[in-house]
Amino acid sequence: MLKEFRDFAVKGNMVDMAVGIIIGGAFGKIVSSLVNDIIMPPIGLLLGKVDFSNLFVDLSRAGYATLAEANEAGAPTLRYGLFVNNVIDFLIVAFALFLVVRWINTLRATATAAAEKEKAPAAPTTKQCPYCLSEIPLKAVRCAHCTADLSRKA
Repeated sequence: MLKEFRDFAVKGNMVDMAVGIIIGGAFGKIVSSLVNDIIMPPIGLLLGKVDFSNLFVDLSRAGYATLAEANEAGAPTLRYGLFVNNVIDFLIVAFALFLVVRWINTLRATATAAAEKEKAPAAPTTKQCPYCLSEIPLKAVRCAHCTADLSRKA
């Protein structure tokens, strides 16, 4: 059983998947930082100095001024500002993945087209009888359809 597990764990697909997951996790952190630190501050400034990460609805109706105060008191809150940030995170990641998949598909199509172009056409195995226009073997000296002698007309 250990040998089977080792074979499974070191297969190329498994290693590729692990690398993809690790890179995806790091990419997610980069995108979150991009959204939280680069994109949302200017948007908040344009909307009247709004900090999206501090937008919430206090379900206890105690009137907390900040999300930190509500969390400290243990009040139930709807954190829709954080939800907006996460939606923007998702849209950026989805768009980036779309671009990567589109690029890979373009490369794959280019490689396929090049491979098709490099294939040499198959050598013909038949020829056309000049009298009845039937397909006959390339080495035939007499047409099987019209019995014409092809040795004179080569």
